[in-house]
Amino acid sequence: MKVMGIVAGRHNGNSEILVKQALTAVKDAGGEAVLINLFDYNIKPCSGCESCTIAMGKIFKEGGEYKGCIYKEKDDMEKIVNVMNECQGIIVGCPTYDLLPSSLYLSFAQRFLAYELSFRIQIGQVKEDPHTVAGLIGVGGSKHDWQTMSLEGLAATMFTQSMTVVDMYLATSVGRPGNVLIHKDYLERAYQMGKNIVEAINTPVEEQKWLGDPNLGLCPRCHSSLIYPGDEHWDGVKFNFECAVCGAGGDLVKDENGKYKFVIAENGLIRDRNINEARAVHLQEILHTRENFMSQKSEIEEEYKRFREMKFETIK
Repeated sequence: MKVMGIVAGRHNGNSEILVKQALTAVKDAGGEAVLINLFDYNIKPCSGCESCTIAMGKIFKEGGEYKGCIYKEKDDMEKIVNVMNECQGIIVGCPTYDLLPSSLYLSFAQRFLAYELSFRIQIGQVKEDPHTVAGLIGVGGSKHDWQTMSLEGLAATMFTQSMTVVDMYLATSVGRPGNVLIHKDYLERAYQMGKNIVEAINTPVEEQKWLGDPNLGLCPRCHSSLIYPGDEHWDGVKFNFECAVCGAGGDLVKDENGKYKFVIAENGLIRDRNINEARAVHLQEILHTRENFMSQKSEIEEEYKRFREMKFETIK
């Protein structure tokens, strides 16, 4: 059993303290624990070059060799992902700045696409599916109203690595380094997360389940609180409401106590991002959009040239 702690906050800060506390539970259970702080690594932001998705689409159609991310030999991302893909569990600790996870973490996680685990397993780059489970800790100096997309933002980065989130929680009102140490309940909760990760790892994959707060969030699938009115998908699929994180579709229903709950439709998991096959449909969408553009590219060439040549003053 191997678990990686990933910290996206300052050294000796609250995120790091809580991840260390969770990893202590892993070690107490006899597991191997490794810890990284993203500030210690060179991680370039995704440039949106499309080389990974274009190559994936081409390999699905024609076969060939996958060369991976264009930055694979220019930063530390591949080194980290390769170790992560050997772990049965990860625990992420990340500060919240203005509602969202930190930019450092998002720069890291948005590089996951070039290393999509299900694809790498399919082509033999990763020999064995680690069936990784995840625990997520959001940390901030305010209450939930200023961290409303913290856990959801973290959870939204799990899918391309096929990681199953089994626990997550928010540490609020801890703005200064070490602030969590006056909240013994936060330390106890972090230790419990570590125990939950161990329990999930030791549970057969088909029996793994959510081990966090059963009342967290609105979505019964991923426990997100972000439910929005559904839009028509590229292939015509539409639900009245959707979960912004996992993509489950359904409806908002008021129960006998006057509280709203999100009820997943009978076919509401056909866009579930937790399912590899459902995510593969998204790759089809990307390829469809690209092919549609390429078929009409000549029509906009002159206009595109005008914008390429358009210049404005910049900051010196």
